[in-house]
Amino acid sequence: MGNDLGKEYKLCSHVIIEDVFATGDLIKSYPFVARIKLTKLPKQVPFQLVFSAPKRTFRKAYQRNKVKRLCKEAFRLNKYELESALTDSNKQLALFLVFTSRDKITFDVLEKRVQKLIKKIIIQLESHD
Repeated sequence: MGNDLGKEYKLCSHVIIEDVFATGDLIKSYPFVARIKLTKLPKQVPFQLVFSAPKRTFRKAYQRNKVKRLCKEAFRLNKYELESALTDSNKQLALFLVFTSRDKITFDVLEKRVQKLIKKIIIQLESHD
């Protein structure tokens, strides 16, 4: 697994996304609200995810896109811990991340928050075992 967060990591299945919202776990870790669910994914990757930035908070499309780009980059740089935890336990995870902050956050702070979120996700998964 390379250093990228390519197309195979993108969660596109409407059925899985609906299932994540219906029966998945909720994890709050400012500035994110994450919905997660262990499930069988269509691709052979440890996890697939979606980033969301609410239109109510970010009125302009370029603002939403920028937030999602920054989140994706921060997640890409820190995905290894989650990837190895899922690979070791031979599980697949569907993730839906909503960026909830109204404040401007620097990339360094965002990266630290993503690391914290990933740790929370791993702890949550271990508690399910």
